[in-house]
Amino acid sequence: MAEFTAKDVQKLRQASGAGMMDAKKALDETSGDFDAALQALREKGLAKAESRSDRESSNGAIAIARNDNAVALVELKSETDFSAKAQDFLTLTQEIAELILESGEDSVSKKEEAIDDLRIAKKENIQLGVTRRIVIEEGSIVDAYLHTDQEGRGINGVVVQGKEVSPEILHEIALHIAFAKPSALNREEVPSEEIQKERESALGVTKAEGKPETAWDKIVEGRVSKWLSERVLLEQGMFGEKETVAQKLGNGSIINFVQAYIGD
Repeated sequence: MAEFTAKDVQKLRQASGAGMMDAKKALDETSGDFDAALQALREKGLAKAESRSDRESSNGAIAIARNDNAVALVELKSETDFSAKAQDFLTLTQEIAELILESGEDSVSKKEEAIDDLRIAKKENIQLGVTRRIVIEEGSIVDAYLHTDQEGRGINGVVVQGKEVSPEILHEIALHIAFAKPSALNREEVPSEEIQKERESALGVTKAEGKPETAWDKIVEGRVSKWLSERVLLEQGMFGEKETVAQKLGNGSIINFVQAYIGD
């Protein structure tokens, strides 16, 4: 029988998120070697976590980090808000944002082990969602907006970059994006297969309504155009009003934007 104390078991439980009996068994099987026991529990936990990988992760947290050269936005997804509101979850989300800010989106691989450990500790399907780094172009300005809940958890994050636009107007547009949730900057960014699918759907509805065949093309194109205007940022009405984002910009322009929100 391996020699270890109750404090050793407690330490292993805290480090691994495992139950008391599992921690005892791991220490016994590894002759009391803490590091070996931790690795054994981690491997078992990862196997269990893999079995949860098809469960929906519709909750989570969002973090933003920025410096003079770039802005990073990160979404870490979880199954429950209970896990997402925990300090270790929020800390890791912010750490990933800071890492991506400094080293780029590919650097997130350095946090894979930490994410695995969180999966084990929370016993949930925890996954990365949106991870984006926007480089601030010369002559442009960037607005970053993060809406938080009462506990301070980021639940709706927006980064938008523009040129020849005032900071005040760009901030208004950031708030609009948070509200309206556009999926593209302009029509050219909407995937053609999505447009075709919507066109086919609109044609089916038009036929079912008994519209004359000679009018089908015009009606369908009108419906597809309306569908696009609801999803394309530049064509959306500011906060649902008549003035579009393009009109609000005047001679200014939006270079790019990214958004992540809980419940997507």
